[in-house]
Amino acid sequence: MRSPVTGIVSLIVLLLILIVAYSSVFTVQQTEQALVVRLGEPVKVVTEPGLNFKAPFIDSVISIDKRILDLENPSQEVIASDQKRLVVDAFARYRIKNALRFYQSVGSIQAANLQLTTLLNAALRRVLGEVTFITVVRDEREKLMGRIREQLDREADGYGISVVDVRIRRADLPEQNSQAVYDRMKTERQREAAEFRAQGGQKAQEIRSKADREATVIIAEANSQAEQTRGAGDAERTRLFAEAYGKDQDFFAFFRSMSAYETGLRSSDTRYLLRPNSDFFRYFGSPSGKAGAEAQAAPKQ
Repeated sequence: MRSPVTGIVSLIVLLLILIVAYSSVFTVQQTEQALVVRLGEPVKVVTEPGLNFKAPFIDSVISIDKRILDLENPSQEVIASDQKRLVVDAFARYRIKNALRFYQSVGSIQAANLQLTTLLNAALRRVLGEVTFITVVRDEREKLMGRIREQLDREADGYGISVVDVRIRRADLPEQNSQAVYDRMKTERQREAAEFRAQGGQKAQEIRSKADREATVIIAEANSQAEQTRGAGDAERTRLFAEAYGKDQDFFAFFRSMSAYETGLRSSDTRYLLRPNSDFFRYFGSPSGKAGAEAQAAPKQ
C-alpha cells in the first residue's frame, strides 16, 4: 500500500508546481503593453497581446495603457502679442509609445498628466504670445494648434509619450474685458445707427423739399392755367352779354334784374327797406319794367 504521507507530499508538490506555473505566466491585453520588472529593475517590454512567461516570484508585471489618452487642461490666461489677455481652454490627446522610458521618467499616468499639463501651458504661452488676439480667435487657429502640438510632442518625447493632437476649445477675453468690449461695440453700433438715422433724415428732408417744390410749381402752373381759363371765360361771358345787350337791350335789362332779385332777395338773412315803387322793383309792376303811363303809351308808338 502507498503511504498516506506519500500522497500528501505528492499533493503538496503538485500544488507548488501549479503555483510556480501560475506565477510564471501572464497575459497582455490588446489595449495594454507590459513591463516586466525583476527586483525593481526593468528587464523587458511586451507590446504584443497574448500569453507570456516570466521568472516566478522575482519578476513583476506592470501594465501600461497603449490607447490614446485624454489630457484635460484647466483654463489658462495668456497674453497675446497685442497685450490682450485671453482665457484659453485647451485639451490634448497622447499615447505612451515607450513603456520603459515612461516608467523610468514619470511612472504613472497621473504623474504624466501633471507633467504634460505644465508642458502644455508653457507651449500655449509661447505660441499664442507671438500672435495677436484676432489671429488666435479667427485667422490661424488651426495652424497655431499644430505648432503647439509639435512643441508639446517634442518635449514629451523624453517621457516616452507621443502627443497625437492638441485642440483649443475656447479662446476669449476675460469676463470683465468681454463686458468692456461688448459695451464698446454697443456704443459703436449706436453711433453708426445714429449716423444712419441722420443720413436718412437728411435724405428724407431733401426728398420732402423736392416734393414740396414740385407741388408748388404744379399748383402755380394749375392756378395760372385756371386764371387763364377763367379770364377767357369771363371775356366770353362779357362778349355774350355785350352781344345780347346790343341785340335786345330790354331783355338784357330784364335778365340783369332777375339775376339781382335772385342774388339779393335770399330768404336766409337779407332784408331790404325800399319803397314798392322803387326802381329796383320796376319789373314787379310791369313785365317791361316801365311805369304804368309809359307801359300804356308804348304800344301806341
